[in-house]
Order: sequence, then structure tokens, then C-alpha cells
Amino acid sequence: MTKTALLFSTALLGLTFSTPAAVLATQPASVVQTAETETDRINKWFDEKYEEELKFSPIEQTYIGRKTDYGMIDDFSDAGADRQLAWLRNAVAEMKSRFDYVKLSPEAKTSYDIWSYNLKQAEAGLPFRTNRYVLHQHNGLQSFFPTFLINTHKVETEADMLGFIQRLSGVATALDQLLVRAQTNAAAGTRAPRFAYEGVIDQSTKIISGAPFDDGEPSAIWTATEEKLQGLVDSGAIDEARAAALREQARAALTSAFAPAYQRIIAWYEADMANTDASPKGVGALPNGQAFYNYRLANQTTTELTADAIHNLGLSEVARLRSDMEAVKDKVGFDGDLKAFFKYIREDDRFYFSDDDAGADQYIAAAKVHIDAIKKLLPDYFGILPKADLEVRRVESFREQDGAAQHYRSGTPDGSRPGIYYAHLSDMRAMPIPTLEVIAYHEGLPGHHMQISIAQELTGIPTFRTQAGYTAYSEGWGLYSETLAKEMGGYQDPYSEFGRLTSEIWRAIRLVVDTGMHSKGWTEEQAVAYFLENSSIPEAAVRSEVRRYLVNPGQATSYKIGMIKILELRARAKEQLGDKFDIRAFHDVVLGGGALPLGILEQRVDQWIAATKAG
Repeated sequence: MTKTALLFSTALLGLTFSTPAAVLATQPASVVQTAETETDRINKWFDEKYEEELKFSPIEQTYIGRKTDYGMIDDFSDAGADRQLAWLRNAVAEMKSRFDYVKLSPEAKTSYDIWSYNLKQAEAGLPFRTNRYVLHQHNGLQSFFPTFLINTHKVETEADMLGFIQRLSGVATALDQLLVRAQTNAAAGTRAPRFAYEGVIDQSTKIISGAPFDDGEPSAIWTATEEKLQGLVDSGAIDEARAAALREQARAALTSAFAPAYQRIIAWYEADMANTDASPKGVGALPNGQAFYNYRLANQTTTELTADAIHNLGLSEVARLRSDMEAVKDKVGFDGDLKAFFKYIREDDRFYFSDDDAGADQYIAAAKVHIDAIKKLLPDYFGILPKADLEVRRVESFREQDGAAQHYRSGTPDGSRPGIYYAHLSDMRAMPIPTLEVIAYHEGLPGHHMQISIAQELTGIPTFRTQAGYTAYSEGWGLYSETLAKEMGGYQDPYSEFGRLTSEIWRAIRLVVDTGMHSKGWTEEQAVAYFLENSSIPEAAVRSEVRRYLVNPGQATSYKIGMIKILELRARAKEQLGDKFDIRAFHDVVLGGGALPLGILEQRVDQWIAATKAG
């Protein structure tokens, strides 16, 4: 998965692309000059509007490495969302009234189209505000807040520490706003499944367990507080007396604001638990649910594909990939059918590290080895390379879940904070070795870290383009990068190749089970059974995945849809360009073009093909 994206209305990731000289060279000089003039004007306007939009999200400001509004937390109320939508409506209306689309460069037209598309999507989602699950077990905001404060809010000065303490109280306000939204949606008939309630309660309880909330071992947030204070003392920024005073301020914020807000979350979710369905249902069963799911599919895939079309595509892809898996099974000489081979890989001890901290450390070390090896090969396949560093880390204990999906969180544009590939390693039996390599490529290189870092580092285009995000593009790239890694020499072990196929069929299965549960009335157990029948993924991971799809409808379909589009565009370019096709140039166009809706990405690649032919 990508960075914290989709937690807020402000996108947290994105990319850019400078128009190829060959494109401009095909236009008359007078047209180029006119386009550049109008383009300069609109690009300046885009940067001004980006700064305005950024004010809505102090969290996003911190993510991109700024210390403005460093003590603030975003407004998560419905009123806050209304204000941001009103701003976007006015901004798009202003854009259309002030700038002549015809006079813009191809690159500026793309920026214009993105703004128009974003408003269209925001308007499309407005009728479904009460259909959303506000808090749930999968990377919910209740677990995001302490993760953000611990890992992203850096403390280098006393002022930074005061901002940290202020944010401890700000989290309480945000949680109360989210609780109101959850209560409003519940009154409208939208409640997350019971397991999601249980997850919210469990995570919230863990966050406020231990010192300074009780007599137990220091909580994760308190440990981070102490470490940040000690860092200031060690650097000479403050003395021990000032540290003691700040420590008491932090303790007061945690015990009088932070913890009580989590207790309110826990209390309401416990009280409302009786109103949930013990047997989870897809969102199609909720009020206005089918229309909401159709909206989610369009929003997440950035296409107009229907639930039936996506379901049938998934069935076709599963069948194709099963055939490839049969070939690997035969290659290793396994005596039995594919179902038996799945069971063998799922259960045999040879495919797992030990289920303890030592095994978790081995997993992290092995992932780093694969990432380092592929990093040396990147110049053969890419012209644009990332500058930012990449770290591989285990997920913090308070949000670690057995079998939960690995994920990536981006660094800062200036490289001061590295990108991080996080792995859930509390249950090593949910982390088979055959899929270790492919996950490292997807989350690290040449996957999310490469794509997002390149985006953030690009210059010469409006800043908002470096932070925009579309799931089908970013996750489509992540899945495409898994196959690309094979071309680059990865998966020398046939079991690792089987792991790659396992990862791809996993995403094909998502097309089937996501649409199955949310559109066709499948039960959770039907989805789990289909998953296990068609993959070697351990059952703990399967159940975690299925529950993820239940609380985040449509998102899981974006991976395969995006990958298929990128492969389709690559095949088209190769066919039309023949000997002129250059894989490095193709990748630079796809990555340099930014995180785009798939239709706009297709236009960009077609434009590059035409320019290359002309050149």
C-alpha cells in the first residue's frame, strides 16, 4: 500500500511530468510562445492555490517537511469538509474564468484537467457522506494519530516540543469530531462490521495503556515523548529543569485531553456494539449502498468499469494466473495438484522464519537484501531516479496486527525524512518467505518508494502535482513493478517466482471478492473460501485482507485495474514505436507524468508515442 493517502481530503502523494521538447517542437513557434505565456500564468496560480489548500491540513504540512501550523491538527468535522469543498468549487470556477485552455501547454492542460477531475470526484462523493465508515480496524485514524506524532512530528527545538504537546490536545478535538461523524452515520444506518468496532476498541485501548495513563510499562506515545525531550537535552536546546516542566505539560495533555478522548471512543463503540451485525455484509446491503459502491469503484479505479465488468475480469485473471502457477509447481517437481501445493506452501515450516523477534529481524534483513540488489539495476530501466533514502521497519506494537498488509509511508520532498516500508510481523506464520521478495519490490524499489520519491523531487511544474494521489495509478504502479522486477533479474528461486504469482493472483482475487461482497451479496466466509481456494496465502492474512475490503469498499480493485492499464499502454507503445521503443523513456513518461487518473495517463502516453514517432 501507499503512504497515508486517503486519510484526508488533501492528497498525500503525487508526481509530475515536464512536457517533452518533441511535443512542443511539433507546434508553430507563435503557438509555443502563446502557450508558454498562458502556462506561466496558470502555473503561478496553481502554486498560489496549493498554498491556500495546504492551510486546510497542518498534518499534510508536516508530511512534506514544513513546520508551519506545527501545533495544529486538521479539522475532521463535516463543517470542515464543507469549507474545503466550497473552496475547491470557487477555485475551479476561478480557473475556468481566468485561463484559456486552448492556449495552455500540454502539461498545463493536464494540470487543468486534474483540478476539474478532483472537483467532479468531490461532488460525486457528497451524497454518500453518511455511507462511510469513519473509524475501523484497518489503518484507522485512531491509530494514525499516535503513529504520526511518534514518527513524523520531529522535535529539534523547544518550539517543536511545544507544538507536539499542543497536538496531543489537538488529537482529542479531532477524535471528538470523528466520533460525532460516526454517530451521525450510525443514525443513518451505516455501521462498520462488528469486527471493525472490536478493532477500534482494541487499538484505542492499547494506545492509552501504560504510563502515564496507568502504572504499567511506558506507552508508545509516552516513550516517544521522553525520547523527544531527551533529544533536546542532549543537543543543548533545553536544560533538565525545562525538560521536567515540558514533561509535566505533556503528561497533563495526555491524561486530561488525549486519553479521555480515546475513552469516549471506546465507550461509544462498546455501547453501540449491540447494533452491529456479527456477520458482516458488504456496503451494498446498507441504505443507498449500491449507488455508494458504484461511486467507490469509479473513485478508486478512476474508470467507468462496472462491478460486473470488474468481477468478470477478476475471474479471467485468476484462471490465467492459476495456469502459470501450475507451471511453477511442475518445475519444482511437486507431486500433487495445485490445491495440495497451496497447502504445502501455506503449512510447511521451510517457508517461514521463526515466530518470534528473531524471525521478524530475519524478515526485515532479507527484505533489505532484495531492495539493495534491485537498486543497482535501476539505471538500466529508468532515466529518472529517486534521491530519497528508504528504510524497512516493523510496525509499532500498538497498531501491529496479525496478517495485516505491509504498507509504505513517504518521506519528505527534501529527503530529510526517508520513505518507510512497514511490515506487520506479530505473526510470522502469516508472512511466508516466498512472498517476501515481491512485497519488498512493491513497497520499496522499484515500487512505491521510487514512484512517490520521484514525484516529490520533480521540479518545474505546479507544486500540487508533486503531492497528488490516485490509488489506481499508485497501486497499479506498485503491482506493475512486481512484474518489472522479474525482467530486472528478480525471483531467481522458483518459490519466489511462485510468490510473485501469488501476489498477482491476490490482486486478481480482490476483483472477484470485493465486488462479490459489496455488489453480489457474498458473505465473509464465501470470500475467504474463494481466496484460500486460489492462493497459498496463509488463512490469517486472508481473513485480515477480506476484512480490509469490507471496511474500505472498492479500494482493493484499484491495484489490478491500474496494472492492467500500464501494461496495456506499454504494449501499445512497443507495437507502435517498434525499434524506437525505449523502456527507460516509457517509465520516465509514466512516472514523470504524475499520479494521474488512468484516462489522463493514457492521453499522456499516447501524446508521447506521437511525439516519438514524429521525432
